[in-house]
Amino acid sequence: MSNGENVVSKVWGFANILRDDGVGYGDYLEQLTYLLFLKMVDEFAKPPYSRKISVPEGCDWETLKKERGAALEDRYNKILKELAKAKGTLGQIFTKSQNKIQDPAKLFKVIEMVDKEKWSMMGSDLKGKIYEGLLEKNAEDTKSGAGQYFTPRALIQAMVVCVQPAPKKTIIDPACGTGGFFLASYDYITRQYELDREQKEFLKTKTFYGNEIVANTRRMCLMNMFLHNIGEIDGETFISSADALVADEGKRYDYVLANPPFGKKSSLTITNEEGEQEKEDLVYNRQDFWVTTSNKQLNFLQHIRTLLKETGEAAVVLPDNVLFEGGAGETVRKELMKSTELHTILRLPTGIFYRPGVKANVLFFDNKPGARDPWTKEIWFYDYRTNIHHTLKKKTMTFEDLDDFIKCYNPLNRNERKETWSENNPDGRWRKFTYEDILERDKTSLDIFWLKDESLADLDNLPDPDILANEIIENIEAGLESFKTIMAALGDE
Repeated sequence: MSNGENVVSKVWGFANILRDDGVGYGDYLEQLTYLLFLKMVDEFAKPPYSRKISVPEGCDWETLKKERGAALEDRYNKILKELAKAKGTLGQIFTKSQNKIQDPAKLFKVIEMVDKEKWSMMGSDLKGKIYEGLLEKNAEDTKSGAGQYFTPRALIQAMVVCVQPAPKKTIIDPACGTGGFFLASYDYITRQYELDREQKEFLKTKTFYGNEIVANTRRMCLMNMFLHNIGEIDGETFISSADALVADEGKRYDYVLANPPFGKKSSLTITNEEGEQEKEDLVYNRQDFWVTTSNKQLNFLQHIRTLLKETGEAAVVLPDNVLFEGGAGETVRKELMKSTELHTILRLPTGIFYRPGVKANVLFFDNKPGARDPWTKEIWFYDYRTNIHHTLKKKTMTFEDLDDFIKCYNPLNRNERKETWSENNPDGRWRKFTYEDILERDKTSLDIFWLKDESLADLDNLPDPDILANEIIENIEAGLESFKTIMAALGDE
């Protein structure tokens, strides 16, 4: 077993031991993040790096690893509390930090494991593999709810390959979760280009920007980035804790790659005078938005368009309601087609997200300068939903599953696309509709399908029972979401 495999094995071994002790992947990942960061601060303070990194007295790695038993627990709690007050990345990593490993003997074992490795000398590929693996395991633990912050990596990679981010360009994700879009973009740029020193420095410190309002998720994102060699241990954080939708901060970016949070409405939990908690819908008053609405996804879509430079490009995962909803939804679709070139929509299958019942799409659009005529002339649709069956465990979606879509998308020359659908080939998944076609549809709906659903026609060739069961669950939960939306709307009246 190589040293790399040995480290991976150790990290996973402790995850399983602690899991048996009631410490879930999420809690283990959180503690590992604190300890790894402390250890790496210690390594960077020594030769050959010899950096002056400000850590409060008694909060350093050397002091922590000498403690045992109750004294260790006390010291660790003190460190977490003190470092939460620090500035920059250090403070962001330790914001709202708590010790979740209640057995000091087990905590010491994890500290011992972390101490044995020289993490700063380890390749970013290996460190990243360890951390990304834990993030995925954490997302699979449905009870933790972490799945909502984890976009399938195969989908992210396909989106990045289509957008083709270039060096010395800026990338933002206004709901960045654990940083999947940043990592895929970083990997793409380093693989596709021979970077000079200036480009490497720009990629490390000036390329990526994001927002993440959940402290624990933001911490994991920062650590994930850092382990992949993005950002500086003692530098300013590039992930903001502010709600991205509240205001336009004025900065514009070359690319937006995002999967905004699921859930149709933005809401704020408030406590009334009787001490009862109530949810109040958030309506963002943004003068730069086309329409005011409490629909979270429509707000994110409007916000994303404002983030783009005049020549900026976006690829965004959005649920079906964005494509068909009337009122504010229709206004947003019309304005988006006028002010940007909305050129591609990928219809995604169910069974690929960790939150069940989600029916989503990827919208690809390029920002354009103001003009009298609409910029969108035609929209190309790829239906990767009809007759496609995926599950999270037995039949996960892979990057190869999206090969045909990428080929049809034709990233090198979008002007030379060719439909695979025709009157003679009605099973083709790749089809274009003109701007005029879309305008003629009820509510300017982009919720378009044309393929025949085989499961409705051929009862002799039903999918495997687990896939069928998964689809039934998906449909029931999607129905429940719709009912909740209707109930919420009735409550507003």
